[in-house]
Amino acid sequence: MKVYELLEEAKRLKQWQQKELIKLLVDHLASQPPKPKRSLLELQGLGKEIWQGVDAQEYINELRDEWDEDR
Repeated sequence: MKVYELLEEAKRLKQWQQKELIKLLVDHLASQPPKPKRSLLELQGLGKEIWQGVDAQEYINELRDEWDEDR
C-alpha cells in the first residue's frame, strides 16, 4: 500500500484514532536506532587494483595527447 493510500485510509478514522495512529508511528520511529553516519574515507583504496601496473605520468601524458588530437 502506498503512503497516500494510507493517508486516505487514516482520514476515514475518527479523530481519536488518528491521534493514536500518530502516537504509535512516532513511538515506532523513536524506538528504531539511528543509522550510523558513513565516512567518505570508507572509499579509500576502492578500485586500487584497476591502477596496478599503470604509470601515473604515462597515463596523464596519454590523456593529454588524446585531448590535443581532439582539437
